[in-house]
Amino acid sequence: MPDFDAIVIGSGISGGWAAKELCERGLKTLVLERGPDIDPTTDYTDMMDPWEYKNLDRISPAEADADYPIQKDVYVFFESTKHLWVKDSQHPYAVAPDTTYQWLRGYQVGGRSLLWARMSFRLSDYDFNANRRDGVGVDWPIRYADLEPWYDTVEEFVGVSGEDHDIPQIPAGRYLPPFEMNGGEAWFKQKLKTSHPERDFIIAPVANLRRADPQHVELGRGACQVRNKCFRGCSFGAYFSSNSATLPAARNTGNLTLKADSIVHSIVYDPDTKRASGVRVIDRLTKAATVYTAKVVFLNASAINSAMILLNSATEDMPSGLANSSDQVGRNLMDHVAGAQVTGRIPGLHDSHHFGNRPTVGYIPRYQNLDALDRPYKRGFAYQVYANRAAWTGDRPGIGSAFKDENRMPGDWWVTFDPYAEVLPYADNRVTVAGSLTDAWGLPAPRISATHRANERALLEAASADAVAMMKAAGIQDLQINPVEPSTPGNRIHEMGTARMGRDPKTSVLNKWNQCHDVDNLFITDGSAMTSSAVQNPSITYMAMSARAAHHAADLIEQGVL
Repeated sequence: MPDFDAIVIGSGISGGWAAKELCERGLKTLVLERGPDIDPTTDYTDMMDPWEYKNLDRISPAEADADYPIQKDVYVFFESTKHLWVKDSQHPYAVAPDTTYQWLRGYQVGGRSLLWARMSFRLSDYDFNANRRDGVGVDWPIRYADLEPWYDTVEEFVGVSGEDHDIPQIPAGRYLPPFEMNGGEAWFKQKLKTSHPERDFIIAPVANLRRADPQHVELGRGACQVRNKCFRGCSFGAYFSSNSATLPAARNTGNLTLKADSIVHSIVYDPDTKRASGVRVIDRLTKAATVYTAKVVFLNASAINSAMILLNSATEDMPSGLANSSDQVGRNLMDHVAGAQVTGRIPGLHDSHHFGNRPTVGYIPRYQNLDALDRPYKRGFAYQVYANRAAWTGDRPGIGSAFKDENRMPGDWWVTFDPYAEVLPYADNRVTVAGSLTDAWGLPAPRISATHRANERALLEAASADAVAMMKAAGIQDLQINPVEPSTPGNRIHEMGTARMGRDPKTSVLNKWNQCHDVDNLFITDGSAMTSSAVQNPSITYMAMSARAAHHAADLIEQGVL
């Protein structure tokens, strides 16, 4: 008899959901996490006062350069958060010549669910049909109708706060009330309605509890305090993470076994049954090796690590990597691309103020290549929009009473358009084994080759031009137009696509249930499964796919198929 009914590799956004669904279906489930456990009382820093932070919360340059040369550039990397990001000195990787890649990651129970930006957009059939329509990549094996009920399930449990809208390219969900627009956003919304009525401007739906419903309170979660300290961990449980929601729900069933400090080396494959029989694990602290067995394995280690585990699990039957008869494992690595910000000053509105630190931003959804493919580039882009008043800084000119009067009020309103564009799946953007390079535990390190290309640059050029046009039409002044420069691959922290879903086993790794074509009791539901990147933040889609696939796996076990 196997040790467990199911093993889930990874405890982050997708692994937590797989564990919750499997446990609630009555399956004894082992969750393996390569990093340490998290104690909110010591590991969350959201309750610290500014004067308690070492070095005003800045990392010493010597430490950053020695241990965090990659992670140090992430926007939420501070002395108070460095323990939630990996030490690059212990976790090396290689990049192909003439390429760069920023692999930003956190290894601990909950993974990057403690660090994500929490924007929660559904994909639509514009996205699920995209590859088929314009002939890039392979066709998704699912459509919006397949995921819609699972989006519903996930959003209600997560607690997504957002606007009820009618925008087909980002279908509205089962939302809590939204956070309000501030004065600058409300002003711009009216201007956009006049100048570009075909475009929408909303508050981005976010996985922070605008209110805590009974099911959230039952798990110990409280309403958002509007402090925007989410990246330090939320002691109120107001933002969704595996630690605040899915893992506690799984634990409440009595069916969860969670093992931290458990680095997965490879998946054990039985050539007689042609199935995965278990997982080889290295203890992070002692380096002792262990094998755990199960009926079903869920791989949720994140796109690059999941690909590496498959490549490291090569067998005589599958010498190029487990579940890799298609030669697609590691290929089609995607992210999103940014690098075309435009900022301007809103005239007037000096009688409008805003309070608190709302945990979300304004959003202009994609509006290109929807019903007609009529642009000189493929796919599209969307904008995250930041509008706020300059602070009381005391630096406005004057003397005596004039100086005091001038600085009794905050400064002007400013707005920034930050476009995010879709990255196409390219077969040679890929993850392979980096020769003899290994990590501190002797595991082969990845070699990453990824570049943004002409289509990504064309999207950003168009996004910049459109941003300028919208701002000028609104009367926004003093425009600051950043030169278009595509962000480094990986920099958006949305890696996807290394074990894509598809209809044909010859050109894809997974079927419509996130089940490996070659190994039918192995499921992959993290970002690896994405067949195209879309332009939306992807995490809520990973969650919906994970819940759906775990439900299907439980059905197959009940039926005696697995």
